[in-house]
Amino acid sequence: MTTVPTTVCKLYERDLVQFLLTYLLNRSTISLKIHLRFVSVKPYALHDISLLDYVHCFTAFGVALSTYRQIMNTNLSGRRAVVCGSTQGIGRAIAIELATLGADVSLMARSPERLESVSRELDTNSGQKHEMIVADFSEPAQVKMAIDQFVAAKKTADILINNTGGPPAGLAIDAKANDFLEAFNSHLICNQLMAQALVPGMKKREYGRIINVISTSVKQPIQGLGVSNTIRGAVASWSKTLANELGQFGITVNNILPGPTKTGRMEQIIQARSKSSGETPEEVTREFESRVPLGRFAHPSEIATVAAFLATPAASYVNGINVPVDGGQTASL
Repeated sequence: MTTVPTTVCKLYERDLVQFLLTYLLNRSTISLKIHLRFVSVKPYALHDISLLDYVHCFTAFGVALSTYRQIMNTNLSGRRAVVCGSTQGIGRAIAIELATLGADVSLMARSPERLESVSRELDTNSGQKHEMIVADFSEPAQVKMAIDQFVAAKKTADILINNTGGPPAGLAIDAKANDFLEAFNSHLICNQLMAQALVPGMKKREYGRIINVISTSVKQPIQGLGVSNTIRGAVASWSKTLANELGQFGITVNNILPGPTKTGRMEQIIQARSKSSGETPEEVTREFESRVPLGRFAHPSEIATVAAFLATPAASYVNGINVPVDGGQTASL
């Protein structure tokens, strides 16, 4: 039986409802933020609250919770997500966020040791069961074998996060043909292999979320990332095509476009720019940060929360779009 703490304070009706909601919801495994607004401003002291007042409050609670579940269902309990490139940076942050929302997470990357380490960080408070898939995304055949084995074991996934480290920095004109081929294989081809393996199961369940972590270069090419700009654009076009094909089955396909983010990849870009320009890494960092209206790099978790939302039932009508998460850096609308 829930006991309301005997706090000595004055509450208005709207505050009373919010107090009870906050108290009850904070006791659950999923934290919800519901803000109610009432016209009435009748004051109450907690020790003066009548039974009828409690009934009114719990009625409001039921209505609010029912509405919340209809329009903002972010619960991923019973859903499984395969998260590629999940041992560091944005991929790791997305895996952690999805697990927090209740999803069972299959981490996928090439290092068993790092996979094991990240696995220990994932939330299991709601009985989530996490696992690891070992594969190197520079080897498409290895990726195909790993995900085919996953499916052959009668495992399914409702959410696919395609995320692979970007190609080395450099001018497009200086890149070798093999540089483009390697990047194409690691990104578009591996994405295709993952989707082909998991989409049939998504169709059967009439629920699927394919989320590709790409780059703002899809909207605005980034200087000095010639191969990356080219390949990211190809992945975005593939994604839009897939969204049109799969929408009828309840499967959405969207792209996250991270801006400058505190990751190992960002550190590589800074070091490469420092080497080519003669500036110190600190000077390059300040220059990059000055281009962002928010004046700073993103934390991986800030990218992850957007990706996680797209994976939930709440995002059921969001399909075929590019979502920049860049602090306002991209110049286009």
